[in-house]
Amino acid sequence: MQDDRIIELYFCRDQRAIAETDAKYGAYCRAVARNILGLPQDVEECVSDTWLQAWNAIPPRRPARLKLFLARICRNLALNRWERERARKRGGGQTALLLEELGECVAPGGDPADQAQARELERHIGVFLSRLPVRDRDLFLRRYFYAESVKDIAARYRLAENQCSAALSRTRKKLRTYLEQEELL
Repeated sequence: MQDDRIIELYFCRDQRAIAETDAKYGAYCRAVARNILGLPQDVEECVSDTWLQAWNAIPPRRPARLKLFLARICRNLALNRWERERARKRGGGQTALLLEELGECVAPGGDPADQAQARELERHIGVFLSRLPVRDRDLFLRRYFYAESVKDIAARYRLAENQCSAALSRTRKKLRTYLEQEELL
């Protein structure tokens, strides 16, 4: 089913919207959540919560790109769940590593309640990413948005792991320089 038809089902408050969303984007959202959370039961709960948040957000919102809208919801829910579990267990893992890597180029701390500053940073990161070569942008997004491992990304792009890590490191340095020039760091 086409995205615009699925969105219309949401606007009509038709329960089929959830089933159609799951049929079209369920595997995709599960992959996003699995890369962050790992445990199958956590992934399923995260995806279910994604459908609930989409149901509550549409209407009034009408996402331009349903796939990205759902991915963002799912990713944020997965990161929040991971953070809660980490606070409880103080464990490590893939997500801790990627957040640590990004910490090199995004200022640590700050007031998370400051939504305006967060939106401004998000806008500037979007501008930065739009200026990158396609492959560098894809590597960066796979690592830091989809939380894929360096090993998986390297295999997808037929790179050695150290080549992939080096490319990600160069992109993080460029991001830091860009954010410093924009006086965001």
